[in-house]
Amino acid sequence: MNLVSPARSAHQDEAETLRLYESFVYREARLMDNHQYDEWFKLWTEDALYWLPCNEEDLDIHKSVSLIYENLEKIEERILRLKGKFAHAQSPKSRLMRIVSNIEIESVSDSEIIGTSCFVLGDVRLDRQNVWFGRNHHTLIRTEDGLKMRKKKVFILNNDSPMANLTFLV
Repeated sequence: MNLVSPARSAHQDEAETLRLYESFVYREARLMDNHQYDEWFKLWTEDALYWLPCNEEDLDIHKSVSLIYENLEKIEERILRLKGKFAHAQSPKSRLMRIVSNIEIESVSDSEIIGTSCFVLGDVRLDRQNVWFGRNHHTLIRTEDGLKMRKKKVFILNNDSPMANLTFLV
């Protein structure tokens, strides 16, 4: 009788990677929706890039206008503003609720997971409601502390139309 478990199959590894990625994406959405800024900030690596392109999804990041283009220092400044007393555009804070779906892995290496997901984000503030549709592209790095975001690109479906200010985490 063989008590040694068989080697993991590629399918098991893919399923585990997808589960880890899904868990990360759902946690990030919950932290943003609940305004848990410090916890959300801890999800980033030192070489972070938070990018929301404007007009088209596949643009040259260095030659195009962006809705948001931030490194870790700028992300930290955003968090400080949102937590501060003078974030008038978020006083009172938006009530946020995201539905995340269509989670897929694009590529995997020993150190990195790249994937996408879609979202619908409801934003209610001062009796005004907005609904945002978008797609996230995450580049996640495996660390001793778990997965961390190196890059997050958010494509807002109507990014080429007039829109309300994005004064919350997307």
